[in-house]
Amino acid sequence: MLVQNIIGNVKKQNIASEKVEWIELDWEELNKRILRKQTNKGREVAISLDGDTHLHFGDIIYQDDEAIIAVRTKLEPAFVVSPKSMTEMGKVGFELGNRHTPSLITESEIIVRYDETLESIFQDAKVTYEKTERRFETPFKYKGHHHH
Repeated sequence: MLVQNIIGNVKKQNIASEKVEWIELDWEELNKRILRKQTNKGREVAISLDGDTHLHFGDIIYQDDEAIIAVRTKLEPAFVVSPKSMTEMGKVGFELGNRHTPSLITESEIIVRYDETLESIFQDAKVTYEKTERRFETPFKYKGHHHH
C-alpha cells in the first residue's frame, strides 16, 4: 500500500485506539517523508509525503470502512523525575542542562530519554525518579550554543 497524504489525526477526531492499526516509528522518523513500514497487524505500508510535510503522532494515513492506519512512536526507555520543590527542580535542571541533555518539562515532571549515567545525578539531587517507558510525541529539540 502506498500512502502520500495525511488525512487526519486520531487525537482530533476522537477515534477509539482499539480500532486503529498502528505504524510505530522511532521519534526521529517523524521527520522523514519517505518510509517503508509494517503495521502492528502486519500490513506493508510505503509512505511518500510531498514537500515539507512530515508525520505527527496520531496522524491518520489511511482510512476505509474496514481499517484506520495511524502513526505513533515506539515505547522508549525513559527517566521520569518528579521534583518536590524548587530546589530539587533547580538542581536537576542545572545538571541536565550542564550535560546538554534534551528534556521534556511538564508542570510536575521532567522526562528524559534513558541514559544510565543520569541515575547518579538524580540520586545526588535526592529527587524522586523512576525508569519507565514513554512514547515521545515530538522529537526533542536541541538548541545548540557555544562556550566562550
